[in-house]
Amino acid sequence: MTTRTLSAFLLLGAIGDVSAFWRMECRGRTGLARIDPIMDAGIVSPHIHTVHGSSGFSLAATYEDLIGGNCTSCAVKQDLSAYWTPAVYFQDAETQEFTLVPQVGGMLAYYLLRGDNVTAFPAGFQMIAGSNYRRDYTVGDPKSPDPPQSDWAALKQTGQADLEQRAIGFNCLDYSKDPEPSLFRHYLPDKDYLDANCPDGIRLEIMFPSCWNGETTSTDHKSHVAYPSLVGNGDCPKTHQQRLVTLFYETIWDTKAKPFQGRPGQFVISNGDNTGYGYHADFMAGWDVNFLQEAINTCTNDSGNIRDCQLFVNNGPLQTEQEQAECKFDMPPVLAQEDGSAKNLKNLPGNVQIQSGPESATPGPGNINSAISAATSWLGGVFGGSSTSTTSSSAPLPTSSSSAPGMSAASVATGGAFIESASASSSANFNALASPAAPTSSSSLTSSSAPPAPTTTSAPVVTSDPGVFYQVASTQTIKNGPHVQEIVWMEAVVYVTEDSVTTVTVGSPTVKARRSLHGRHPWRHQHHGRRS
Repeated sequence: MTTRTLSAFLLLGAIGDVSAFWRMECRGRTGLARIDPIMDAGIVSPHIHTVHGSSGFSLAATYEDLIGGNCTSCAVKQDLSAYWTPAVYFQDAETQEFTLVPQVGGMLAYYLLRGDNVTAFPAGFQMIAGSNYRRDYTVGDPKSPDPPQSDWAALKQTGQADLEQRAIGFNCLDYSKDPEPSLFRHYLPDKDYLDANCPDGIRLEIMFPSCWNGETTSTDHKSHVAYPSLVGNGDCPKTHQQRLVTLFYETIWDTKAKPFQGRPGQFVISNGDNTGYGYHADFMAGWDVNFLQEAINTCTNDSGNIRDCQLFVNNGPLQTEQEQAECKFDMPPVLAQEDGSAKNLKNLPGNVQIQSGPESATPGPGNINSAISAATSWLGGVFGGSSTSTTSSSAPLPTSSSSAPGMSAASVATGGAFIESASASSSANFNALASPAAPTSSSSLTSSSAPPAPTTTSAPVVTSDPGVFYQVASTQTIKNGPHVQEIVWMEAVVYVTEDSVTTVTVGSPTVKARRSLHGRHPWRHQHHGRRS
């Protein structure tokens, strides 16, 4: 990788609206594991995540667990939040084996102070962004640039499901050229394109909703928050009028690392997604609420550098990169033998299957709770939706032939630069007072430079037509000696992404799933690191 230093101030100055913000540097990774205390609280998650933040992270972590952690992998010691996303793997075309792609520079979590009366995350707050099972892009041609934000309302592209798809970015890194804007491309380019155009790897980006209804969570972990009309800017829906910090994650993956050069294959996200449409992220707040609110009120330097915030500096010192890297969470015994960073894995961790769409991905066979999770993942796109929060059973551990480190050992530079491709003005569909400017030429993805959009193939074990999902209608328990067998009756639900939700109940049970349980009580931008 070549080295290039970028000026955060100059890059941000090119945006129509430059709001105060800071980049939380989380250079250390607390762990790489199939843990997700939001979606799969208390049990092993179906796919593996790269995790940053508090050492109090665990299978069933709570706010109290996070703030009780003895360290954080972020620079500001008071930030005991948990930040996590799926990891990225390379699959060799000949052997079909998987190897973890090195992660460069940890994670940057941007705290963007946009909107009026920005509120600190309350104790116990958690949320997710993105949809794990999405495998299609439904907001136009993915190879074309986004239309001007002033046109989104007329194109009927201001629904939450639309905004969620535009909140994901895959940034091709070539430090010898001008950088691409953030959230510029909404899919994962194929390996041929990455090899030819992205010598410094790829940066995965995701923006969280910032409009809030006052609840710390919701049954689908989404509907208590919503995107403003322009993803990161604009007006909030009437149902979610309070404004939170706008969170934005960046992680860089070294797709040009030597082990992958000259080898045919593909890059795939650890949830079995080779399209990028199913990229997602999770957040659990771990701040002292008053301290975070003071930071929001006083850390208003537009440099984004945490060293320019006197509150952080005076309550420091800030942690060194070595101190950040040393912070780890305790691996639960059930995962102690699983090494997601090993070379030549026969399967993705959790035995996750690659599903390319365009149908929504489906959980592995026999995992009824993941099927419920698939349904709830889509509920966040429709306000008023509800679902039952459940757990899911663990999948087999991966096998491997040798080990390799999962994080790049290269030294990383501090700082970062956040770039957006359009103005922050509001959309007319949300009672805007002004229309946004059209994107500049630097944010246009021309047909000559655009990598091909992911090709789509039918997903295995398709359980429903597009737009049709299943939720629990009733359960039946049958005891047989020491064994308890639970029969779960599902009903089909059709979601219409307009202003209403239509529920269709099948006359007779459509899906009957069984799960056997033992015992009486079943478990109900300077950028990241630059390398020479």
